[in-house]
Amino acid sequence: MSETDDDRPRVRYAKKDRIAYVTLDRPHVLNAMDRPMHQELSAIWDDVEADPYVRVAVLTGAGDRAFSVGQDLKERARLDAGGEPPATFGSRDQPGWPRLTERFAFSKPVLARVDGYALGGGFELALACDIVIASERAVFGLPEARLGLVPGAGGAFRLARQLPLKLAMGHLLAGRRMSAVTAARFGLVNEVVERERLDECVAEWTHDLARSAPLSVRAIKEAVLRSVDMPLERAFSTRYVWEERRLRGRDVIEGPKAFAEKREPVWSDD
Repeated sequence: MSETDDDRPRVRYAKKDRIAYVTLDRPHVLNAMDRPMHQELSAIWDDVEADPYVRVAVLTGAGDRAFSVGQDLKERARLDAGGEPPATFGSRDQPGWPRLTERFAFSKPVLARVDGYALGGGFELALACDIVIASERAVFGLPEARLGLVPGAGGAFRLARQLPLKLAMGHLLAGRRMSAVTAARFGLVNEVVERERLDECVAEWTHDLARSAPLSVRAIKEAVLRSVDMPLERAFSTRYVWEERRLRGRDVIEGPKAFAEKREPVWSDD
């Protein structure tokens, strides 16, 4: 625990206008993630998924220096000194499991608002989000190889799927950082904006996400993520749980009806 943590919460959580705001709140250590933070986040993600009011989540970091620099290495050093086995791929049997990086069936869209450093586990969190909006001063990187560690929260796996392999290997093996502009060029970031416009841009995206039919959003997210490595023929024939729920729900009727009546649709919260 940092000297300035005391027993206060590590994460701020609020809901407004169908949006859940999740803020990593340890700015004095660049929002490094310790075990209490992971435990808090686990409960928050459970609540986001279960609350029918929430249609989209925004994940960000407190302060003006970092989204998150990942694992709290001072805590890790203390755990190592106490004889705890080193961490490896995945968080099973660790506090906060399953973490967002391993919630493969998480149905609601998560938008990462990135300002400043997104390093190590912070970058891995961003890679696990569905949409990433970054300020022009955002910096991404996986420095684990320089620290005798591995990107165990999915960075080794997701980066190689989201970048051309040679580029991914260069960043993974050498621990090199990339700018927000470079990340956007290769599709890791949806938009890069001036820091002063970051919240405005995030609000534009969350408005569009929140006004979409929630069952359609979940059905599309599940279908895309489950089928991305499938042969196309198998993707068409696979059973998708959220698509079956969409077909049974009233929104499938409400959308075309609202269009025909020239009004905004009223979506269900199922």
